Amino acid sequence: MLVLVAPGQGAQTPGFLTPWLDLPGAAERLAAWSDAIGLDLAHYGTQADADAIRDTAVAQPLLVAAGLLSAAALGDVNPGAVAGHSVGEITAAAFAGVLGDTAALTLVRKRGLAMADAAAITRTGMSALLGGDPDTTVAHLEKLGLTPANVNGAGQIVAAGTLEQLAALEADKPEGVRRVVALKVAGAFHTAHMAPAVESLEKAAADLTPADPRITYVSNRDGQAVASGAEVVSRLVGQVANPVRWDLCMETFKELGATALVEVCPGGTLTGLAKRALPGVATLALKTPDDLDAARALIAEHSAA
Repeated sequence: MLVLVAPGQGAQTPGFLTPWLDLPGAAERLAAWSDAIGLDLAHYGTQADADAIRDTAVAQPLLVAAGLLSAAALGDVNPGAVAGHSVGEITAAAFAGVLGDTAALTLVRKRGLAMADAAAITRTGMSALLGGDPDTTVAHLEKLGLTPANVNGAGQIVAAGTLEQLAALEADKPEGVRRVVALKVAGAFHTAHMAPAVESLEKAAADLTPADPRITYVSNRDGQAVASGAEVVSRLVGQVANPVRWDLCMETFKELGATALVEVCPGGTLTGLAKRALPGVATLALKTPDDLDAARALIAEHSAA
C-alpha cells in the first residue's frame, strides 16, 4: 500500500523549483497559480534567497505549489492514503480531492499571511530536539513554558515558544537529548501564539466548497483518517494553533498496511522520519525531476500490491 505525503515549512531551499519548471506545462501552471494568489511563485522558487523564502507568507504557498507540481509530474497516482506535515496538509487535501489546486493555493496564501501577522506580535521560533525520552522531553518543555509543537516520532520533538524560552532550552536541555537545532521558521507555529491566525482562516474557509476525500486522508492532529471534506477543512483551520502529531500519522500508516511512502517535492524530511520509524517500508523523496522514474517504478510496484 502506497502513502503519498507532503512536507511542511522549512523544507524549502533557494532555487529548488528551477529544474521542475523545465517539465512540460509546469511553468504555465505555476504562472496561473501566481496570478490567482498574487505572488510570483516562479521568482521565489528559482531566484529568491534563503531569507526571502523563509518568510511565512512566501514559504507556505511555495511549498504547496511544489508539492502539486511534483505530484502532477508523476502522472496517474492512486495512493492508499495521503497526509501532510503542517502546511503540507493543504497539499494532501488537494491530493485527496477535498480542494482543487487553485482553492488550495488561495487558502494557503491566506494562511501564510495570517500566520506571518500572528508571528509578528511576539518574537518566537521553533527548535528541533533530537534524542531523549518523549515523556521526559515534553515535561521539561512544559516546565520552560514551551509547547511540543511537532511530535514527529523517530526520536524527534519540535519545541516552540518565545526566543527567550528557546534560549533557556539551549542552556538546559532535557535529559537524553543530544542536540537542539533552531529551525528556519519565522514563528512559534502550532501553538497558542498562532491563535489570531485561526480567526482569519475561519473567515477564509467560509468561502470554500470542500468535497469528501476520495482517498484515505490522515490528519496530523491525531493521526486519524477523516472522511468528511468539511471536517478536513475545519482541521486545516485549527491546526495552525494545535500541535502536529506526525508520530500518530506514521502509526496509522503502519496500521493501514503501508509498504511504500513517497514524499513530494521538496522531499527528504518525512522520508527520513519514516526510515527510522517504519522499518521495512520503502521510501522515496522527490527532490528533483531526476527522481521521477524511480518514484514511478516504486508507485507501480506498491500500488499493484
